[in-house]
Amino acid sequence: MITDLAIRLAVPADAPAIAAMSRDYIEQGLPWSWQSQRIARAIRDPNTNVAVAGRADALVAFGIMSYLETDAHLLLFAVHHDHRRTGIGSAVLRWLEEVAQAAGSKRIRVEARRDNTAARHFYNEHGYHERQIASAMYRDGVDGIRLEKWLRAQS
Repeated sequence: MITDLAIRLAVPADAPAIAAMSRDYIEQGLPWSWQSQRIARAIRDPNTNVAVAGRADALVAFGIMSYLETDAHLLLFAVHHDHRRTGIGSAVLRWLEEVAQAAGSKRIRVEARRDNTAARHFYNEHGYHERQIASAMYRDGVDGIRLEKWLRAQS
């Protein structure tokens, strides 16, 4: 399915394309908070990885993961609608998970809208477990789901 798309760390020039994907695929119906400047800060942050797939002028997927003391937090994740169900999202997620594990993270946390069944199924298929429903988590009053995946045994 996917053969020629390399996954790499984002550079500042990728920020506008990532921000546009966030607006169109993640933040639809919400105030646009992940604009280019915020994405650029994440790219520069030493405790955050921004992974992208695709050419600089045509990104098809991205993920932003921050690293806390023992947990990693997948802040944003999107795949261009023309490239969904091709394996590129799975590849980007695996890349981020491998980095989190190498960084010593015990688990990864992520949130999704409760009504986003495609995202919930995607994360469930990749070993994430729904642990909590968060009422009115998003500014539009939509409920969220908190998910997690353990990378190492719980102590």
